[in-house]
Amino acid sequence: MKRKTISMLLAVPFLGLFLGACSQESAPTTSDTVVHDAEVAAAGTNDLMAKGKGVYLANCAACHQPTGVGLAGAFPPLAGSDYLQGNRKEVLAAALFGLEGPITVNGVEYNGVMPSLGHLPDEDLAAAITYVFGSWGNDLAAVSVEEVAALRAELGQTDRAAGQRHVGATEGELTYQGAPSAIPAGEARQVSTPGGPVLSEAEFTTATQLYFERCAGCHGVLRKGATGKALTPDITLEKGTEYLKALITYGSPAGMPNWGTSGEMTPEQIDIMARFLQQEPPMPPEFGMADMKATWDVLVAPQDRPSEPQHDRNIDNFFSVTLRDSGQVAIIDGDTKEIVSIVETGYAVHISRVSASGRYIFTIGRDALINMVDLYMDPPTTVAQIKVGLEARSVETSKYKGYEDKYAIAGSYWPPQYVIMDGDTLEPLKIVSTRGMTVDTQEYHPEPRVAAIVASHQHPDFIVNVKETGHILLVDYSDIENIAVTDIGAAKFLHDGGWDRSKRYFLTAANQSDKIAVVDSKERKLVALTDVTKTPHPGRGANLDDPEYGPVWVTSALGNANVSFLGTDPDGHPDNAWKTVRVIDGMGGGSLFVKSHPNSTNLWVDAPLNPDESISQSVAVFDVNNLDAGFETLPIAAWADLGEGPKRIVQPEYNMAGDEVWFSVWSGKEQESAIVVVDDKTRELKAVIKGPEMITPTGKFNVYNTLHDIY
Repeated sequence: MKRKTISMLLAVPFLGLFLGACSQESAPTTSDTVVHDAEVAAAGTNDLMAKGKGVYLANCAACHQPTGVGLAGAFPPLAGSDYLQGNRKEVLAAALFGLEGPITVNGVEYNGVMPSLGHLPDEDLAAAITYVFGSWGNDLAAVSVEEVAALRAELGQTDRAAGQRHVGATEGELTYQGAPSAIPAGEARQVSTPGGPVLSEAEFTTATQLYFERCAGCHGVLRKGATGKALTPDITLEKGTEYLKALITYGSPAGMPNWGTSGEMTPEQIDIMARFLQQEPPMPPEFGMADMKATWDVLVAPQDRPSEPQHDRNIDNFFSVTLRDSGQVAIIDGDTKEIVSIVETGYAVHISRVSASGRYIFTIGRDALINMVDLYMDPPTTVAQIKVGLEARSVETSKYKGYEDKYAIAGSYWPPQYVIMDGDTLEPLKIVSTRGMTVDTQEYHPEPRVAAIVASHQHPDFIVNVKETGHILLVDYSDIENIAVTDIGAAKFLHDGGWDRSKRYFLTAANQSDKIAVVDSKERKLVALTDVTKTPHPGRGANLDDPEYGPVWVTSALGNANVSFLGTDPDGHPDNAWKTVRVIDGMGGGSLFVKSHPNSTNLWVDAPLNPDESISQSVAVFDVNNLDAGFETLPIAAWADLGEGPKRIVQPEYNMAGDEVWFSVWSGKEQESAIVVVDDKTRELKAVIKGPEMITPTGKFNVYNTLHDIY
């Protein structure tokens, strides 16, 4: 059957850069639940409606919302939809085969793609459509299982696997996530897929760069998926070029940025990328000790560096701000709000970490270039640098007593490995591969990327998250010639995390497994593996004193609006320890960071990857002492007073005193961006830092808070 060119009506998949798969469950509010339950009871088809509600929430609500209202400009409403009237067969056909192109709903034109839900059993499709037909003011006849089966047969769909599951995926995808793959040395090269679209050499080069910059972080260098779905040719060829173009253009509320409608990728780039994704992934080279030493450069030797600060600024309140698309970080004085230095770094610095002495900032770009910046110098300047791979995300320094500033460690996405370096010069000393077996099925994985790394406060250990295989490694650096590693099996797709306030327990998200792993760093063991809602993404998380449950650690999520609270006090509140004790709703899916401070009673939650501009350009703030009151929304982007652009609000970060919160207003490379400073007590605008130097600011790291793990 040839697809009719209409739009997303019942479900939307996920492709994406920063994170995760589609069809994330989005929980309805209490009031919504009451209304819907009343509708179900009155419908006369209780069983079908009740089943349909569950199918709808699991497959459709991420885009069309639990209340069926859709998202303005992106996903059409199902509530009170005039399109549902008189288009019964078309709606059923859309569920079976998917749809694409423009459609007018309630006088508004939408232009997008709906994937096939033909993989679902007939009874699930009948139930979901019946639920839509009988909810939110719609009053249409129920759909029978026989009606769906007859239409499936009439239209010639005999293989339900033609549609693809949003969760669990196809057998091919599941196999591919853990299958071995040869990674030959040498330059990355194009391998054409039989039956795939044509891609010129120039287009291949462009696509390789775009994929590295925008997509590899979630989908992997080999495109096997993790936070994002697998994007291998066995999957993408079935989808086709037009389908992939639409997904890249419009994004998903589950966490994929809308690269097209935000203006960050041109239609030509999107077309190239859609065709590139249907080819075999390029084969990248390895990167060993000789490669690292060839890039290693000590620009200012330790003996030539100043013995004390060469300025009178408060280093503890400096902020290291990633200027993503310019390959720089801005060092900003938190007291005066002045930019004191613009440092050339690797591309899209992911994090900044601070040495135990508080003197050095270590940055690592997505291109795996590490910069060691001396804050004593005027202005702060890079004194050493090294490239540790082709793609990376994590760097950390030794902090245990007696080892302050002695070592640094970096973990790579490609090749999958970590390297321990001299803490004064970045000389590479020891490289360790992370390739190995998954924790669950014990299958070999060739690309187990290194995600978060933190320095233990209990032992001379680096705690290393191995993403795809689900291993948490406690690397004892007391003798790097004879490294002892405690290998803790947790859950696959480990990502980011942080400490509880005692600095004993490390809580980290296994985001695509929907779990939080808790490691007792003193006893060197796993103490809990806690279920949370879809695709947690805490950053470092937030530590609070919950008025009812005591000390808790907080994470938000990519896949829904949920903000989850986990108890962290096994001594004082043992019944709550490592359990999800509270779940509240933020603005919507696509949240990357939560943040609080010991001197604050506020909890801040962003949602920069939600495609609804009213959400992505704002921030939610909760009163910790009155969580039941819900959140206040602050219009951060509007306060910045910028021109056109996506203006996503990302990563709240406190100053040293805990009385200011800094937000990045992240716009396009050629558009105006800013840092907005908010008074934590009054929740009012305090300052805006902008100018030509502020190019795509994203992550911000206060020196004092980062050094002392305060969040």
